[in-house]
Amino acid sequence: MEKKNGHTMTNSVSTDEILENNLKKKSCKDIFVVFLNRNMLVIMTVSGVLVGVGLGMLVRNMDLTRAQMTYFAFPGEMLLRMLKMIILPLVVCSLISGAASLDTRSLGKLGGIAVSYFLVTTLIASGIGVTLAFIIKPGVGAGALNTNNLVLESVTNNKETTDSFLDLARNLFPANLVAAAFRSYATDYKMVAVGNDTNGTTLYQKVPVGTEPDGMNILGLVLFAMVFGVALRKLGSEGEELIRFFNAFNEATMVLVSWIMWYVPFGIMFLVGSKIVEMEDVVLLVTSLGKYIFASILGHVIHGGIVLPLIYFGFTRQNPFSFLSGLITPFTTAFATCSSSATLPSMMKCVEENNGVDKRISRFILPIGATVNMDGAAIFQCVAAVFIAQLNNVDLNAGQIFTILVTATASSVGAAGIPAGGIITIAIILEAIGLPTNDLSLMLAVDWIVDRTTTVVNVEGDALGAGILHHINQQEVKKQHPAEDQELAEVRVEAVANAVGEEETSPLVTRQTPGSARDKPSVETPEAAESVL
Repeated sequence: MEKKNGHTMTNSVSTDEILENNLKKKSCKDIFVVFLNRNMLVIMTVSGVLVGVGLGMLVRNMDLTRAQMTYFAFPGEMLLRMLKMIILPLVVCSLISGAASLDTRSLGKLGGIAVSYFLVTTLIASGIGVTLAFIIKPGVGAGALNTNNLVLESVTNNKETTDSFLDLARNLFPANLVAAAFRSYATDYKMVAVGNDTNGTTLYQKVPVGTEPDGMNILGLVLFAMVFGVALRKLGSEGEELIRFFNAFNEATMVLVSWIMWYVPFGIMFLVGSKIVEMEDVVLLVTSLGKYIFASILGHVIHGGIVLPLIYFGFTRQNPFSFLSGLITPFTTAFATCSSSATLPSMMKCVEENNGVDKRISRFILPIGATVNMDGAAIFQCVAAVFIAQLNNVDLNAGQIFTILVTATASSVGAAGIPAGGIITIAIILEAIGLPTNDLSLMLAVDWIVDRTTTVVNVEGDALGAGILHHINQQEVKKQHPAEDQELAEVRVEAVANAVGEEETSPLVTRQTPGSARDKPSVETPEAAESVL
C-alpha cells in the first residue's frame, strides 16, 4: 500500500517507491527533470495567472476599444466554453455511476454525512461573515458614497422570498429533462386588474408567473442523476449494461478533461489579463468599498485557511495542507474563472489522481458539492447584508441576524455556480430582513474581486469533504476486515472492482463472474467488498 497526500492507496505495486529508489542513484539534474514532469501543469497554470496579470497591465495602457477588448479576451472565453461544455456529461454520468456503484445503505450513509458536512460548514461560514461584518463595520461611514462616480450597473430584484424558495423546489424537479440542460425555472410577476375601488380607480394585484431564463438547471439534473443511479442499482443484472454505458461515458469525459487541462494555462492567462484590462477605476472602488472587500476576503482566509483544514484534521488526523497541495491546479482555475461548476472537471481529476480518493466517492460527492456547497458565497453574502444594513443606518436585532444566518445557508444551495451567481441570492436575504435592494449595485461593482476568493473557498470545501468521506470509508474497511488480512482485503476490493472481465475496466461497476474463485463462501460478497460505508 502507499499513501498519497495523506490518503491510503491500494496499489499492489508502488510506482512512487520505485521512482524514489531510482532517484537516489540519479543526479540533481535528473531529480529536477522528474519534478518538472510531475508538476508541469501546476507550474504552467500558476505561471499563466502571473503572466496574465503582467499582460493585462501592459495592454491596459493601450486604451483598447470595446471591440478590441472582446478580441483580447477570446482565448479565455474559449476556455470557459470548453469547461462548461464538459459539465453536463460529467455531472450526469459521474452521479449515475457513483449512485449505481454503492448499495442503498452505503448511499444513505454517504449522503447523510455529506449533507451534514455541507450544512454545518456553510452555517459556520455564515457565522464568520456576520461576526466579521459587525467587528469591521464596513458600512459605517460609507453612507456618503458617491455612487455616480462609480459608474454602477443597476440591479433590480422584485422577487418575494417565498417565491425564491419555491423556485428552488421547482428546479429540483424539472418538468423537462432536456430543457433542464439549458434552462431553469424562475418566478416573475405581472399586474392583473381585479376590479375598481369606490372612486372608480382600477385595482391591480401582483400575480406570480413562471418563466424559463437561460442557464442550466444543475440542481434538477443532480437529483435526477442520483435517483436514476439508485434505480439502475435496484434493477440488478438487468441494469448492468446501462451502468457500464454511463461508466464508459464518464471515463471518456475524463479523458477529454485531461486534454482540456493542457489548454487551461493559456486560457487563464487571457482570462486574468482581460479582467485587468476591463477594470474601471480600481483606486476609487477600493477606497470606497475597501472595508467591505477586506471583510469578505478575511472571512474567506479564516474559513479556508483555518476552519476547513481543522475540520479535515479533526476527522482524519492527517495534514490538510498536504491534501490541498495536490489541488493547486483546480484552485488556480477557480481563481481565474470564478465558477465552481467550471472548476469541477479539474477538481475531480486532481482529487482522484493526486490525492488517491476513491472514484466512487469523488464522482458522487464533488458534483453535489459544486451545486449545493457554497461556503465562500455564504460569507460574502452575510457580509454584504450587514454592510447594506449599516449603509442604511439600520440596527439589526437578534431575530434579523438569525434570519440572515439561516437564509444565507439555505439560499446558497440554490446559488448558481457561475460568476456573480451570488448577487441575486443577497437580494433574497435583504428581502427576508426587510432591507432595500437598491444598493446591490455596490456589490456588483466589486464582485469580480471578491468572487475569486469566494470560488476558491467553495471548491476547497468540496475537495476536503471528499477527502473526509474517503477517510471514513477507509476506516469502515479496516473495521470489517481483520488487521492481519487488511492489505489483502483492500487489494480484493480493487480486484472485484476492476478485474471482472476484459470488457469491464471501470472501478465503478462491481459484479462477480459466476463460477469464479471469488464465488467461494469464504470471500466477501460483492456488496460488502464494493463499499462498506
